[in-house]
Parts: sequence; structure tokens; C-alpha cells
Amino acid sequence: MSASSLDGKVAVITGGSRGIGLGIATAYRAAGAHVVIAARKPAGLAEAREELLRVKGDGAVHTVVANAGEPDQAERCVEETMARLGRLDVLVNNAATNPYHGDLLDLDLPRAEKTARVNQYGMIAWTRCAWRAWMAEHGGAVVNIASVGGLVVDPHIGYYNATKAAMLHMTRQLAYELGPRARVNAIAPGLIKTELARAVWEVREPILTAKLPLRRLGTVEDVAHAALFLATDASSWMTGQTLVLDGGATALPIGVEG
Repeated sequence: MSASSLDGKVAVITGGSRGIGLGIATAYRAAGAHVVIAARKPAGLAEAREELLRVKGDGAVHTVVANAGEPDQAERCVEETMARLGRLDVLVNNAATNPYHGDLLDLDLPRAEKTARVNQYGMIAWTRCAWRAWMAEHGGAVVNIASVGGLVVDPHIGYYNATKAAMLHMTRQLAYELGPRARVNAIAPGLIKTELARAVWEVREPILTAKLPLRRLGTVEDVAHAALFLATDASSWMTGQTLVLDGGATALPIGVEG
């Protein structure tokens, strides 16, 4: 088996019914994995499963209705995965929420709690379940989908970015706590051309890309390729790290126009 193969491995992807999560599930299935996608909406999961089954691969495709911010639903998903497939080698913490846009000082507690519950505590809860069910004894890889926003300041989504910054720190913390059995790494994507983000990039794409060193926005496939690398033995001596996929946005000189 090559270092970039996932033959026979089992991967659980939260927020796996669309966008980046579905792209990662597609790449994993093509690499030989059995995939379990979790999301809140049954209809979206059913459509995603049909799409995944059209991808060439021998692995099973299962779906679980689960809210990433509810620890009991994380436990149920992992229990179902173990019952169906008998192992859990890769966990992708991809699901996230962002119910608030605005200044930090105007943020209300309910939306702050919801954001932290999904983006921060959800990551801990799902990782704990995967660790206790399989990885503590057999090892594995955890891939956390954060954001380049966790490294910069934004005038509109400061609190969301703060939760993503927390994910980056918790990635390092968990890498320390779960080593040497499990590896824990993160991806910090910049603006990715997903349907969810269409309102942000569609009208302004020429303006947004003009300043980027690579002169294009990111794609779901860009993130999926990185997630495949972090899940396989190709990254076997890598843990506690963050791959920044931003087309060079964070490499721009301060105060210099593109």
C-alpha cells in the first residue's frame, strides 16, 4: 500500500454532505477508504451519498444525521461507525457555524455560545469519541478544518475567526496529548469557491484574485488534497501543524497594493 493510500481505512467527516466536507469524502473514497459522512439534514446526506457512490472506489459509504455541536450525537455517530465498520482511522472535524457578523462588543451570548459549541467544543467532543473508541489503542489521524481567519483580523467575522484560532491552538494541544498513538493536524483555508461562500466571491472574484500571488481563489479539491495528505502515511512524521491554503494571501506585504 502506497503512503498516499487509505485502502481499508475508515474515515468520519463532519459536515460531510456538501462543500469542503464532501470534497474530502470524495478524495478519501477515491483513495480506498470507507467513508462516514455526518450532517444535520437527511436530504443533503442522501444526495451526498449518491454522489459519493459514483466515485470509483470499493469502500462503503454511510451517512449519519448528527449535529456537530451535540456531544451525544457525536457518540452515536462513532458508535454506529464502529458497529458497521469495526474501526475509525481518520476523523475530519469539518463542520462549523457562523451565526454572527459584526463587532465583538456587539456580540450576544446565545450566538457566541452556539459558535463556540460547534467550532470549538465540537472538535473536542468528536475527537474524544474517536480516541476512546479506536485511536487510543490502534492509532489514527485527526484533521481539523480551521480557517486562515484564525491568523488574521477581519472587520466582520471576528468571533468566528477567534474560534478558528482556538482550533489551531487545540490542534497543537491535542497533538501533544494524543501522541504517539494519534496524529492531529489542521488546515487553514483561505476563501474557497463553495456554494456556501458564493455570495462572498462571485461578484468580487476578479478583485479578490488580483492581489493574490497565485491569482486565483481556492477550490474544494485544493483542501481535499491537503486533507488526504494529512490522513495518510505520507505525513507520518507530522503532528500539531497547520497547513495554510490561501493562495499566498498571508504572504502579502503590509500596505502594498496588488
